[in-house]
This record gives sequence, structure tokens and C-alpha cells, in this order.
Amino acid sequence: MKLIRFGNKGQETPGYLDDSGNRRDLSAFGEDFNQEFFGSDGIQRLMEWLESQQQSLPIVDNHIRWAPPVAVPSKIICVGLNYSDHAKEAGMAIPEEPVLFFKASSALTGPYDHIVIPPNSEKTDWEVELALVIGKQASYVEEQDAISHVAGYTVLNDLSERAYQLEGTGQWVKGKSCDTFAPLGPYLATTDELDLWLKVNDQFKQQGNTEKLVFKIPFLVSYISQYMTLLPGDIISTGTPPGVGMGFSPSQYLKAGDVVELGIDGLGSSKQNVVNYEL
Repeated sequence: MKLIRFGNKGQETPGYLDDSGNRRDLSAFGEDFNQEFFGSDGIQRLMEWLESQQQSLPIVDNHIRWAPPVAVPSKIICVGLNYSDHAKEAGMAIPEEPVLFFKASSALTGPYDHIVIPPNSEKTDWEVELALVIGKQASYVEEQDAISHVAGYTVLNDLSERAYQLEGTGQWVKGKSCDTFAPLGPYLATTDELDLWLKVNDQFKQQGNTEKLVFKIPFLVSYISQYMTLLPGDIISTGTPPGVGMGFSPSQYLKAGDVVELGIDGLGSSKQNVVNYEL
């Protein structure tokens, strides 16, 4: 099943992609894809409901905005330096345990929404990542049980302002949490195909596979659950492969007018135009 959401900001509606690639309106189901939905076995309930309802559901017009496939989560947890070759290009050691940081949930935006470069930013960077969504509350979970707490997977662009993140008194959360710095989607799905790619202005910058993850998904869910309760709908972004702008010599950063495209085989692709912040 491929879950989507659509509509103007603040007026998003749940839906799904049918086998023909049509977006279907799930308003009649009466629930958004939020903590309550995932925490009450919502996907299974939705699948059962669709058995008798899917043919009657309206098709969503192609011009209507794609929204993040998950309603605003309680937290977005990210894992840094989780590809060994990305750690190398960043000039950092491969971590002995996961490096964790947060993105503000207010950074969440749709898969085709604009990336807005913050005022005075000169080092806005891209990062294609596999993100997972928690489907069942997880606290002190054993690694062998971790996958049962995952609802599905999606694509996240973990945008970063490198000066805010790394320079002066920079902190990772500051460089990761600007508005529009977490484009998510296009949809949430279960898949085993996990090849990642990202292009800027039609030029490939990142290509990788999750086989290169330093810490695998079951371990990450278990590890993070030792330090905080993971609530249904929470997002964990699992790290980026090499090819980020900071890793080039000289470094390459996004500017207004650039177009970023990214995707994961089996999870679709997204596309964002880059614009400057305007008051």
C-alpha cells in the first residue's frame, strides 16, 4: 500500500496511490495519517475498509499539491554519518555508535514544495535519505522485534545549512531545522528496494544503497528506543550516502533557481525548486 496526503498547507487530506498510479481521496475513511492512526493499527484497518470501498473513491486532480505522506509527527530523529563513505567525504571518523540529532517538525514540507534558502545562508546543502515511520509505540525494544514497530518507508531530503550546523557555535539541530528543510514523500510504502539517488540541475550528485549503512534499521529503532519513546508517526531518517555539496572540492551549495530531484527505487521520487527567502 502507498499512502499519500494532498491539499493546501493546513488543509491536507489522506489518500493512496492505486495500482494504476492514480491518487485516490480517502476522506471518507475519516482519519488522517497521524499518531492516532498509526497507533491503532490504522494501516490494517484501512486495507480492510478498502476491500469494499476503493472502486468508489474519487481520483485526485493532478494539479492538487502533494503533501507530506505523514501528518506532523511528534519528532523527526536523524542519524548522522551512517554511510561509511559519507563519513569519509566529511572528514569524520566512522562512528562507533549512532550519531543522533533532531530536525524540527516545522521543517516538514511536501515532496514538490519549494526549498527556501534562509536569509544570509550561503551553504544550504542536499542529502537524500531513507526515512522510516514508526507504526507502533517503541520503548526499550529488542533488535529482533524492531521491524514490527515500523509502519513503512519514504524519501526525505535532509537539507542542511552547513554554516549554522558546523561553524562558530553551530549546532546540528540549527543547521537542519529551517523551514522547508524536510521535504518528505511522495508516499509511504513497504519495500525492499532501497537504492538512493539525487540530482541537482539534472546532474547526479548522490547514488548509494542501504547495504552501506553503518547501523541497520532494526538496530537503529532498538537503539533509539533505549533513550526515548518512539511514538506512532515519528520519523527516523537513516543517513545519506556520499555526494553532498560540502564533500566536493570546491564545495557546491544550492542557490535560487536550482532544481533538486531525489528518489529511492520502490519509494518514488520528489522534486524541489530552490528559492530565496522573502519577507
